[in-house]
Amino acid sequence: MFHLGAQLSAAGQKTPPGPVLETRHVRELEREIDQLMAELGPLKNFVLPTGTPAAAALHLARAICRRAEREVVALARREKVPPVALPYLNRLSDLLFAMALYENKERGKSEIYWDSRA
Repeated sequence: MFHLGAQLSAAGQKTPPGPVLETRHVRELEREIDQLMAELGPLKNFVLPTGTPAAAALHLARAICRRAEREVVALARREKVPPVALPYLNRLSDLLFAMALYENKERGKSEIYWDSRA
């Protein structure tokens, strides 16, 4: 996130300061998501953001990451943003979600599913 922030703050500069996020970083996030989801199995319904304190912190981080994603979408309407910014934020938020589910599973905490009929 620090590297992405540096890239966004240096928009328009020929060489951004520090390391630069690349497509390979997005692929790494996707690999992590795939590994966790393979252990968790398919989701059958929406999951409410609950669970252990660690899972709750991961769900909160995911919500913050989604908010950052929306802010970058708004920024992209006004300025040029790195092409990797939105895919990276999207995949990072999905990884945080998978990590929260995995944390709950490892601690024996059942997920609470959203009931659309309620």
